[in-house]
Amino acid sequence: QVQLVESGGGSVQAGGSLRLSCAASGDRYRRSVMAWFRQAPGKEREGVAAISYGGVTSYAEYVKGRFAISQDNAKNTLYLQMNSLKPEDSAMYYCAADPIVPLDRRLVSSEYIYWGQGTQVTASS
Repeated sequence: QVQLVESGGGSVQAGGSLRLSCAASGDRYRRSVMAWFRQAPGKEREGVAAISYGGVTSYAEYVKGRFAISQDNAKNTLYLQMNSLKPEDSAMYYCAADPIVPLDRRLVSSEYIYWGQGTQVTASS
């Protein structure tokens, strides 16, 4: 089994920054593809960014240049640095993991088997 616990969410003014963390545990997460998804009320869950164990990253167009995904394999922690936040970035943010995800499917939620409980991000104008 894999356990994922997100933290770092909060409320900021538009233009501000937040850094989300996802602490991972459990043997099966190792060498997994890790990703961040988000879901706003009444909307579908959407992919934000993903990273492979080897460090290959994928980003959704709507966050490119503003968000950065990274990981510290020694600390078993995934990060999402979010800069220049906009009100439309407000959502519950989820960490996800799966041992195998094709490169062209890494922002597709159905590809991931392990999920955290989410952390709320609110950016107000």
